[in-house]
Amino acid sequence: MRKNIDMLNDRLGPSIIRYTIPIILTSLLQLLFNAADLVIVGRFCGSICVAAVSSTGAIINLIVNLFIGLSVGASVAVAHSLGGKDDEETHRTVHTALAAALVGGAILTVVGVVFSEKFLILMKTPENVLPLSSLYMRIYFSGMIFSMVYNFCASILRAAGDSKSPLYFLTLAGVANVLLNVIFVTVFHMNVDGVALATTISAWSGVIIILIVSIFTKNILYAPVKDTFGFSFNDIKVFYNKALPVIFNETMWGAGTFVFNIIFGHMGYEYFAAITILRSFENIAFVYIIGLCNACSIMVGKSIGKGKINRGIQDTKRFLVVFPIISIIISAIIFIFRSQLIGIFNVGNNISDVTLDAAMTIMAFYAFEFTIRQIPFLTIVGIFRSGGDTVTGVKYDLFTLWGLSIPATLIAVYVIKVPFIVAFAVMYIFEDYIKSLLCLRYYRSLKWVKPVTDEGKNGLKQYLQKKGT
Repeated sequence: MRKNIDMLNDRLGPSIIRYTIPIILTSLLQLLFNAADLVIVGRFCGSICVAAVSSTGAIINLIVNLFIGLSVGASVAVAHSLGGKDDEETHRTVHTALAAALVGGAILTVVGVVFSEKFLILMKTPENVLPLSSLYMRIYFSGMIFSMVYNFCASILRAAGDSKSPLYFLTLAGVANVLLNVIFVTVFHMNVDGVALATTISAWSGVIIILIVSIFTKNILYAPVKDTFGFSFNDIKVFYNKALPVIFNETMWGAGTFVFNIIFGHMGYEYFAAITILRSFENIAFVYIIGLCNACSIMVGKSIGKGKINRGIQDTKRFLVVFPIISIIISAIIFIFRSQLIGIFNVGNNISDVTLDAAMTIMAFYAFEFTIRQIPFLTIVGIFRSGGDTVTGVKYDLFTLWGLSIPATLIAVYVIKVPFIVAFAVMYIFEDYIKSLLCLRYYRSLKWVKPVTDEGKNGLKQYLQKKGT
């Protein structure tokens, strides 16, 4: 029985299911393990500790989005090399990516540890929470290098068709995280420093587990020590030059979310609470989308790297059919069960009617808008980047998010002074609908097909010649 899925030759339907389900489970487990910090400090340490951990969420989410963008970029590069059957290039790409993860993680560690408090002050963190929030972030960032290496390793394994191993690794590391949370808080009487330290140690353990498994199984990550460190800093520079658009894209998207938080926070804490409830379920719904995009990017990336351009394009068309179907199902679930979902947050009947009514309305709007919102994500992350185009997504995000949606929402809230529900709708409509049209138009042009392998470039020439005749 094969361990890895052959994304290039296996049938599309079974490949998607076998490949995507472990990614979805991995993402769901990640959300649950992340919530463990809040649950445990809330149960044993009190509200100020909960506020301290919660106040770091925006910064940590920005870093996580950056990880996802960079690791997907690395997996696509590996997929192109694997598709081209170039073992030497694949080896070089894998270990250059891991070296880049080490360098990037080291930089983030230093920046996070040194500037944590300044970031939190910039975000208007309350003074009574600031010391604990800063302590949590400094400890959390001390393990950033291991988190980044783990994410890159997991993405590279997925590029090779192995989406199960990252699930097993995360399960072991996550269980360790939860157990250490309980031990540090209940036995050693620590608070936010205990849960942060548990998270950091679990990140270390994840990398150690991957290292041990790679040595024994000789998977795509394995290489003799001299080969593992046989990269040049010029290779790392080239990697980050290629990844720069993705870094910029994810950073601008995270910054945009931060701006929207400020805008809706200005409209009142009850409305901001409604947004927070929606985001909680959006994160869960989003894991299914991430799984499909990963499958799309690897499958299409391998086909294009192999020079099978027509196969890659046909696969994207199939995903453009499957994707809306899955999105519509998720939309229906959100709309039908929104009252029950919101009720999870109101077990003690402590949430105001204003928040509950607002949450019901925006979840209904979000349910109808969900499918449209996912079109740009699939095309930019799953198709354009897998085809070798990392720049177009940046242009579209800058134009629709920063050029249209944020200015329109600012005007709606601060100048026209529209109700909260209208402002929420403006935020989505000005970004998603226009971006979806731009992405679909660009997709049809096929300009996103930009192979990086020689085999892929030759395949593109043959495809264009055949199409021209």
